[in-house]
Amino acid sequence: MNGNVAPSAANPVAGQAEDQNNTPGSSSLRNRMYLTGLGLAGLGALDSAYLTYVKFAGAQAACGGIGDCETVNNSAYSAIAGVPIAILGLAAYLAIIALFLMERARPAHSEFARLAAFGMTLIGTIYSGWLTYVEVAILGAICPFCVASAVIISLLFLISVHRMLASADTA
Repeated sequence: MNGNVAPSAANPVAGQAEDQNNTPGSSSLRNRMYLTGLGLAGLGALDSAYLTYVKFAGAQAACGGIGDCETVNNSAYSAIAGVPIAILGLAAYLAIIALFLMERARPAHSEFARLAAFGMTLIGTIYSGWLTYVEVAILGAICPFCVASAVIISLLFLISVHRMLASADTA
């Protein structure tokens, strides 16, 4: 328990001090973390959708002279069993968005949604770390879109950790 007094008819602002402090369990901070996570997952989905388009269209990624997208996106590491990693990333980001939305739409499932998002972002962060290692150590080429996705999933993981801890504080 966080020990804060809940608002009541007699004292409707009693819980506002917690929100103004931005403590881990405050509703203001929880809402910002929720919206930030939703926004990041949306950016990750756009990034992955673009890379999926590039893969299927046979187009060159618009790397703007930064890195070597073609080497990375055409390597043996860019697909698993013939399925482009970009599609897997897109599916993961869309699933994370769905979990975030489910948390608000179905409060009875909010704990499951937070836990599932935590698990997905943990796996995504580990896998992105491995792919970044592949880019640097094996391929010797960097794809800025892949790096952006790795940063996004890592930030989503940190947000998920924070949200799990905040939900434990308020339980």
